[in-house]
Amino acid sequence: MAERSKPKKSGAGKKRKSGGHLPSRDDILKFIAENGGKLGKREIGRAFGIKGDDRLPFKQLLKELKDEGLIAKDETKSLRRVGELPPVTVIEITHTDIDGDLIARPVSWPGETPPPQIVVTPDMKRRGKHETVDEPPAGVGDRVLARIEKTDDETWPFEARVIRRVGKGAERIMGLFRRAKGAKVARLIPVDKKVRVEFEIGLDDAQGAEDGNLVLAETIPGKRYGTPRARVREVFGDSADPRSISLIAIHTHGIPDAFPDDVIAEAEAAKHHGLKGRTDLRDIPLITIDPPDARDHDDAVWAAPDDDPKNEGGVVAIVAIADVAAYVKPGSPMDREARKRGNSTYFPDRVVPMLPERISNDLCSLVDGEDRACFAVRMVFDRNGQKRGHEFIRGLMRSAASLSYKQVQQAIDGRPDDVAGPLLEPVLKPLWAAYRILAKAREARGPLDLDMPEYKIDIDAEGRIGAIRIGEKHESMKLIEEFMIQANVCAAESAEAKRRSVIYRIHDAPTREKLVALAEFLATLNLSFAKGETVRPANFNRILKSVDGTEHDRMVSDVILRSQAQAVYSPDNIGHFGLNLRRYAHFTSPIRRYADLTVHRALVASLDFGKDGQTDDEAAGLVEIAEHISMTERRSMLAERDSKDRFIAAFLEARIGAEFRGRVAGVTRFGLFVKLDETGADGFVPISTLGGDFFHHDEILHALIGERTGLTYRLGDGVLVRLVEAVPITGGLRLELLEGGSEGKPAGRGGNRRPAPRRGPPRGKPGAERKAKSRR
Repeated sequence: MAERSKPKKSGAGKKRKSGGHLPSRDDILKFIAENGGKLGKREIGRAFGIKGDDRLPFKQLLKELKDEGLIAKDETKSLRRVGELPPVTVIEITHTDIDGDLIARPVSWPGETPPPQIVVTPDMKRRGKHETVDEPPAGVGDRVLARIEKTDDETWPFEARVIRRVGKGAERIMGLFRRAKGAKVARLIPVDKKVRVEFEIGLDDAQGAEDGNLVLAETIPGKRYGTPRARVREVFGDSADPRSISLIAIHTHGIPDAFPDDVIAEAEAAKHHGLKGRTDLRDIPLITIDPPDARDHDDAVWAAPDDDPKNEGGVVAIVAIADVAAYVKPGSPMDREARKRGNSTYFPDRVVPMLPERISNDLCSLVDGEDRACFAVRMVFDRNGQKRGHEFIRGLMRSAASLSYKQVQQAIDGRPDDVAGPLLEPVLKPLWAAYRILAKAREARGPLDLDMPEYKIDIDAEGRIGAIRIGEKHESMKLIEEFMIQANVCAAESAEAKRRSVIYRIHDAPTREKLVALAEFLATLNLSFAKGETVRPANFNRILKSVDGTEHDRMVSDVILRSQAQAVYSPDNIGHFGLNLRRYAHFTSPIRRYADLTVHRALVASLDFGKDGQTDDEAAGLVEIAEHISMTERRSMLAERDSKDRFIAAFLEARIGAEFRGRVAGVTRFGLFVKLDETGADGFVPISTLGGDFFHHDEILHALIGERTGLTYRLGDGVLVRLVEAVPITGGLRLELLEGGSEGKPAGRGGNRRPAPRRGPPRGKPGAERKAKSRR
């Protein structure tokens, strides 16, 4: 037998005659590792000169390597060494880490082990003169062809340099898994109402999902035409379980809901802070006042008359906040995770917290009777509610009681319970007197006074929906709100006085375009709005007061709300329009808002309260932090709203066919959105079901107007509707209009028209009940 020559650099030897020695296992593994690309049995056999009688034992050798988990086939049917990546391959950029680096995973990964995390390193050689505006840099969601290098870093074992982009990556989709009995393929029905197509899932890609399961899937390449394909990545259980509803919102909006092990370990290792280096506030009867179902208690209040003879009739107030900065240090695992989340997200049946439970529900929860580290502000106001001065204190407090808004209100109204009763004279009445003084200044300041109803969803221990109701409102809520606003103003003022960079809560004035549209709408109600002058909250409050108690109050409130800008976080202060304040920074909820934690640190550093304050790196990154937490706040708001829609749809599913009173909450050229009075649910009335007329969408009037009849459906109109369809998986409600609308001037042939089918029984008089047959 001929002796095989030494392996080449590629790892393969010279071709041999039939009957020669087979390559060793190490030779095969080395060759596969060193030679990326499509390596099937034929290519490997050709490289080692396998012929004739050697083919069968060679295939058996490859099978042994596969059975032992040393090599595996990837999606292209190529053989690859398990745990290794070829020198050039396609990767998918999945996310960015806390430092902003792009993180990727291989598109093709053989074997059962999880794919490795790959850090994408910018290729400086390609930057500058070689890159053009027509070739934007790769980002999250992109698939790229990259050169792979192995590293010595256990966290990031592979490093990639982008060669070129090759398209978008797989799209993650949450949906309902449906498989008919005996069917060879399943369907995925997306939970997102915006995704209007279904996906096909092969049984090999089902990951054990059963009919009716809620699953997270990702798209996979398929035929150019026909039903798109997907594979299941995670199974969440029965979609009919009400507890699945929040999971849909969490995963649809990409909210992180599991803490990494190092974050949990850091939180569990934290210890209570004692009095050392702090001011003792334990003799002051600070109390917490929250909703009865509050999941965290991070603010406490106290007030008393000022004993300074120079401030006759004035008051002293203290707002004490859990000292989260004492436990969450800049750059620590907990800090990185809190920054990533941005804020806590609240659902009817659960909360996705910004910080682990050890911090949010223990060390930083102001439990009555227990010592807790706090960051407090002591404020002095004159008899008219004007602030004379303030000072911040890093202290140790002990809450005298944890009360609900209702308990406090009933006590003030003369009906105290056993808990609030002993606190009425020494604590609650002085607090109330201080609030009344602050309310004077608030009224003089004139913030925007929009009062919109808030609906509550009651969930029992099994996750079932017990009731949906309008939340109670008590004046004690305004007490806490005003105390918190004043504390936030003090935080912004102190940081600014020390020239310390801080994240403000800013709210811009409405744009001119929105003001013009608002003025045109109000003119249709014979209400004047001087859009040319400098607009202030008082301008809007005057309009709101003029329609209070009339048929137009809800409609005008909705339109004014929509005219307002979105409040955001920014280190550049432009003031807060809605509150009518020149400077405002969130200070009062560091358990659930990262913005507040950064403000605490800024104050710690500027007031020399310790070494755990704002770092230079954090100060330099406030722009990026503010942009990020503004995004996470919007993300949470959308997720919370979506989950409420789905809970309400699940609650109403058993009442299909029932009739409900409501108001038109939105007008589009496709139909009407109606908010139901009983539950606050938003349903849709398609324009095709409105009857035998063509409807013109008038954007100024916020109305649909019949072309022939002049029948008008307008924002804020009261209507009677029938529930036709409720889809809990998407939160969608389809309604049929039974009663509503008013006489008006025919729209004529011009403008934006949308035809409605000429079918169904003749309409009665405008405003009369019209119970047409259900048109499905």
